[in-house]
Amino acid sequence: MKETLFVCQSCGATQPKWAGKCPACNAWNALVEERAPKSRGRSRGIAVADTAADVSIDAALASEPERITSGLAEFDRVLGGGLVRGSVILLGGEPGVGKSTLLLQAAAAIAGSEPVLYASGEESAAQIASRARRLGCGGATQLRILPTGELEAVEQAIPRTQPAVIAVDSVQTLRASDLESAAGSVSQLREVTARLVTLAKQQGRTVILVGHVTKDGSLAGPKVLEHLVDVVLAFEGQRSGGPRVLRAIKNRFGASGELCVMEMSRDGLREVSDPSALFLAERPTDVPGSAVVASADGARPLLLEVQALVTPTLAPSPRRVATGVDGTRLAILCAVLTQRASLPLRDRDVFVSVAGGAAVEEPAADLAVACAIASSVADLALPSDLVVFGEIGLAGEIRAVPRCTPRLEEALKLGFKRALVPKANLERGEVPPGIIAHGVAHTRDVATWIERKAAHRD
Repeated sequence: MKETLFVCQSCGATQPKWAGKCPACNAWNALVEERAPKSRGRSRGIAVADTAADVSIDAALASEPERITSGLAEFDRVLGGGLVRGSVILLGGEPGVGKSTLLLQAAAAIAGSEPVLYASGEESAAQIASRARRLGCGGATQLRILPTGELEAVEQAIPRTQPAVIAVDSVQTLRASDLESAAGSVSQLREVTARLVTLAKQQGRTVILVGHVTKDGSLAGPKVLEHLVDVVLAFEGQRSGGPRVLRAIKNRFGASGELCVMEMSRDGLREVSDPSALFLAERPTDVPGSAVVASADGARPLLLEVQALVTPTLAPSPRRVATGVDGTRLAILCAVLTQRASLPLRDRDVFVSVAGGAAVEEPAADLAVACAIASSVADLALPSDLVVFGEIGLAGEIRAVPRCTPRLEEALKLGFKRALVPKANLERGEVPPGIIAHGVAHTRDVATWIERKAAHRD
C-alpha cells in the first residue's frame, strides 16, 4: 500500500493527516490527498552538473545579459528591453483576458529570427493553427507546435528543435510522469517549474509560462512558484472588452511596476502607444464627481479618470463601493473627509470608479478620489484642464508624492493647464513651466478650493 500525504493547495505544506484548516497558512479546505513522491536521487530529463564553476564579480559585470526582442515594443519595454536568454517568465491573468493570444503573437514574432517551441496542454495543433491564422501568424516558419501535457515530451523535443524560446500554455496542464499526483497540484507545479528553471539556466533558453489565477486574482499554486521565476507579469482587463494592462509585478532584469496597455481587436492584441489619451477619450466635461489623476505606477505616467457619486441613503450603514481603487482605502478616505474636512458623508453612499476598467493602487490617487467626492457633494464640476494627485494621511494632511515632474509633463502633453498638487511638491520646485499648480496641505483646503475654482472665481 502506497503512502499518501495531504498537501495544501495554497502554500504547499504537507501534513500526515487531513484537517479542515492548513496549520501552515490557515487556509480552509485546502488539504488534498496525494501519493507521496517516489524517492529519487535527481530529477529525470535534466542532466545536473556535479560541480559548478565560480566566477568573479568583475567578470560577471563585464558581460551584459543578452536579450531577444519579441517584435512587440511595449511588451519588450515592460520586460526591461526584451527577453533575457536563460530567464523564466510567468504570465498570469483571468480566463479570457488574452494570455494565449499574447503568448502566440509574441512567439510568432520571435520565430521570425529565433526558433521557438510552443507547448500547449490545453489546445490541439489544429486549434492553435486556427488562432494563428486569425492573428496572421502563418509566416512564422521557425515556430514549432507541441500539443502535450507531459513535461518529458517537452524535454525530449528540445534537442530536436533547439529552441531559443520555450512557450508553455499553461504550467498547470504540464505534468511530470515521475509524480503520481494530478496536473496542476502543488507538487506537480513545484516539480515542473523547478525543472524548467534548471533547463533555462543551464542551456540558456528563455521559458515563458502561462499561469492560471484563483478566484481572488492571485496566481494559482504555491507562492514558491513566483520566487522560482525571474519575471512575473500580470495581464489585467475585462473579458467583455476594453483596454488590457500588462504589468510587471517582479522583474530581475528591469523595473518592477512597469506597465503597458493593449487593446483586443479582431486581429489580436494591439499595443497602445498613448494609453492616457485612450483612457481619457470619453471623459465627460462639466460633470460633478470627475477628476483626472496622474498615476505613476510604472516608468511612464498614466492619466486616468476617477469618478465619484455621492447619494443620500436611509440605511444605518452607508455603502462604500470601489471599482479600480482599493475598497479599504476608500473607506479610510471617507472617514478622513468626514472628520477632518467636515464633508457630510455619514448618511450618504459613496461610489468610486476608475473609468475604462483601469486600476490605480498607489497612494497618489488619494487626492483625486477626495476631489471627485467633494465635487459630487458640492454638485460642482472641476475644471476640465485640471489634473490632481497627492497622498492623504489620517490627520487630513496631504503628503508629497514622488515623480511629480514627470506626472505634470505627461499632463501638459494632453493639454492640461492646471494642477492641484501637495504643497510640499510645489515648494520643492517640481512643477515644470507651462502649467499652473496650486499646492494644498490639508483636506479642509480642498473643498474650499473646489468651490472657488469650479465657480470660476479666483
